Amino acid sequence: MIIKLITAAVLTGLISGFFITFYELLITFLTYFFFMGDPYKTIPTLPTWYLYALPTVAIFVVNYLISKDKHIREYGVSEIADSIAQNEMKLKVKTLFLKVIASAMSLSTGFAVGTEGPSAGIGAMIAYHLHRLFRMPQMLIKMMISVGASSGIAAIFVSPITGMAFAIENIAYQFIKQYVTYLILASVIAFAVSINYLEPIVFQHSTGRQLDLDYIIANLLFIPFITAFVYFYLFLKQRLLYFVDLEVFKKFNRFRNYIFAFIGGSVVGTVLLIEPHAAFSGKDVVINLINVENHIPFYFILGIIILRIIGTTVSIYSNAVGGIFLPLMSIGALIGYGFAELFTYLHFPVEPFYFAAIGSAVFMGVLMKLPLTAVILAMETTFDYNIVIATGISVVLVEYLSNIYFDVRRRNATKAYKKPEKAVKQSEESEEKHSEEKSKEEKV
Repeated sequence: MIIKLITAAVLTGLISGFFITFYELLITFLTYFFFMGDPYKTIPTLPTWYLYALPTVAIFVVNYLISKDKHIREYGVSEIADSIAQNEMKLKVKTLFLKVIASAMSLSTGFAVGTEGPSAGIGAMIAYHLHRLFRMPQMLIKMMISVGASSGIAAIFVSPITGMAFAIENIAYQFIKQYVTYLILASVIAFAVSINYLEPIVFQHSTGRQLDLDYIIANLLFIPFITAFVYFYLFLKQRLLYFVDLEVFKKFNRFRNYIFAFIGGSVVGTVLLIEPHAAFSGKDVVINLINVENHIPFYFILGIIILRIIGTTVSIYSNAVGGIFLPLMSIGALIGYGFAELFTYLHFPVEPFYFAAIGSAVFMGVLMKLPLTAVILAMETTFDYNIVIATGISVVLVEYLSNIYFDVRRRNATKAYKKPEKAVKQSEESEEKHSEEKSKEEKV
């Protein structure tokens, strides 16, 4: 059995590394094809009707593919693992390829979703089929899916330790003592493949183990600042989109996906027209902000933050296939950069790229409930103690402050429920009723 596990881990890492490299390169190719070159340069020259038509047509195609195979939309690795373990889901090779196509179309046409969700799902699917190929016991299915998810994240982020932490915090914590060696093996091999083709997120201004005590006050003030934007993000989903989804469209549930597809295409088209940097996955935004030395005006940063928050939430609700890891990181990086610009304007100069790095890890860690992954991501991308320590403190305190009013859930990061408990219960009952109605219609 040990030989089977080692072989399966090695194959999962190799196949995931090459498959996800192809997936990332496909997104780049389609982006340049659809926008006739570098989108940040060509979008101002393209006709307005085209910028609205492209994402709208793309998301309708994606929704059509989802109607043929609902598992294309699944990017929650823990949900996939639980469903398979309970014999409620079987992942087909066809699903794997359709998922890649749907995700590539979503990302290449401007929807603000990330590559890490599908990457974890792709790795999980590969591991699932290897589990069946080697005829392993059913009790090992969650472990193998964890191995696949970690290799997928390690490959797409070109960061092996982040991949391991992601899998451990999501579904592999109960297997950590027994099976962590296979997570390490698959993640490192997938990383070794992807680093030859993909660009990692690297922080160029690292001071290593030196600590700058002058930043203590700024770090403390950053905590309520980023918490306010976490509230705004959750408020938008809870009070606007979640309400519209469950209440306004209750009578039109049959056409729900088409309505949100039209809304999503229109919003993304508007975002592309106003500011292209507020669309797409956000990886370029993170890399630029954590390394840029030129100062960007605060009002410009604030505008992109709002556009990215709107773009990300609408993209998720319109069924764009992708994750929210990278989009949340990009929003956090913008918040951190904007805070530093505001702080400097008040005659307390700090380096914006430091807070961009802290913000990207904290915003993602809080909203996805992955604090350990946030700290490890900060460490692996920056190798700077100033950022790692600030991230560790901030992610804990911001999560606590956010939970005072909202109930942020790891199992479904696209929804948030307002506290107190009575409101939570009402939201859950409303959601259950919505799900029951949908199930009845599908049976009919």
